[in-house]
Amino acid sequence: MTHGRQAADVRPAGQERKSRTMSVITGDPAGLSREAESLRREVDGPVLLPGDEGFTTEVTGFNVAIRHTPALVVGATGVGDVQAAVRFAARQGLPVAVQATGHGAVMPVDGAVLITTGRMHAVTVDPSACTATIAAGTTWAEVIEHTTPHGLAPLCGSAPGVGAIGYTLGGGTGPIARTYGFAADHVRELTLVTADGQARTVDAVREPDLFWALRGGKGSFGVVTSMTIDLFPVATLYGGGIFFPAEDASRVLHAYRDWVGTLPETTTTSVALLRLPPLPELPPMLRGRFVAHLRFAHIGEAHEGERLLAPMRAVGSPLIDAVAPMPFAAIGSIHQDPTDPMPSWERGALLRELTADTVDAILATAGPEVEAPFAVVEVRHLGGALARPARPENAVGGRDAAFSLLIIGAPVPELFASVIPGAAGALIGAVEPWLTGGCLLNFQGTATRPEEIARVWPRPVLRRLARLREVHDPQRVFRFGHAVPDLPEGED
Repeated sequence: MTHGRQAADVRPAGQERKSRTMSVITGDPAGLSREAESLRREVDGPVLLPGDEGFTTEVTGFNVAIRHTPALVVGATGVGDVQAAVRFAARQGLPVAVQATGHGAVMPVDGAVLITTGRMHAVTVDPSACTATIAAGTTWAEVIEHTTPHGLAPLCGSAPGVGAIGYTLGGGTGPIARTYGFAADHVRELTLVTADGQARTVDAVREPDLFWALRGGKGSFGVVTSMTIDLFPVATLYGGGIFFPAEDASRVLHAYRDWVGTLPETTTTSVALLRLPPLPELPPMLRGRFVAHLRFAHIGEAHEGERLLAPMRAVGSPLIDAVAPMPFAAIGSIHQDPTDPMPSWERGALLRELTADTVDAILATAGPEVEAPFAVVEVRHLGGALARPARPENAVGGRDAAFSLLIIGAPVPELFASVIPGAAGALIGAVEPWLTGGCLLNFQGTATRPEEIARVWPRPVLRRLARLREVHDPQRVFRFGHAVPDLPEGED
């Protein structure tokens, strides 16, 4: 079997599907309307066509720079609705896309069936087993609300408003990741609807290949409707953030480079260069300023966390020092990510090391002395449990990296086409000598070309993912976002 032959077979079929889609939308809108009416009788959630009341609200996610124009949207309320939507798409020859919160939207969904899962929000906690079962549209905030009363914590992201399932399927590197690893490493079970419309339950015993691929391969294999995850006995931590003024930025980054090598796995940190807007909801000392934001989370005694943090506290003159003992429920306060929908542009890379020259290269292209169209440039310390293989193994890439670099553009959509990509390219080019060549899947952002997505995984992992995708989605129904790419012709 060669992937060159598969590509020759698949791509014309995709073109035919596009042609049929266009004829339904533009040549026979009444036909699509009749089909939609039939679908409405099969599902409990709303089925909306362009122009229907509520359509625009239904398709709009957190990243408002991405404007979806699907042929039809289904607001799923359960597994049956998802199955009906996938089967409808197959009958119509349409691809399928999924959206929970829209934080991960990286490309427009055009001419497809868009399944929104925001109505599927449920959490069941088993305190004795230290697990939680989470429905498709559930956010981390909802998970935290249900788990923290038991003194248990999920491996959530830095922003509690993000959807738990999409985050986890993409790997998931949160504020306590060095201690426990990727969120995907601690998934017990997944239920999903595959391209054939079948509902499946997969784990380490039942369909282990599919279970391996979903944990790190994200949305290329079906619509995940629920997952069961491990929880950890973390009720409190010593954490928060320290904001340093622009004049301290160089000292902070250089000190950070040396300091992280002294930290145990119980401590997870990052440092971000922020260009903050002059918004009234920000503290007065931060409004409209360039700051270096040190993020710190220590699992253990507060006095030990305080001792570990002391060298960085002495580096400069903080504008705000908000690191203190905190309940796990307040974990979102460490990064203080935005909570309201906004336009977003992201690009990521991985670093094998952070040298003095690396820091200087970052400062020369994104520091306070530079006019740069960035809202955030973050360096996140990896290693620890993130560097160890999962048990059972999964498809998550990036375990060989020491640091993650994340660039978030200024929230000005007019700059997204050329200004921000050009500046981000210059920054990534400046640190190229220290790059691994890879990227965390959740930090790929707008890098959606097949050759860009392929760099997420080691080549053997990519080959295995591509073969499994050929088995489970040969027609490339799930082709949006960061879908697993086909291998080049001749590579098997």
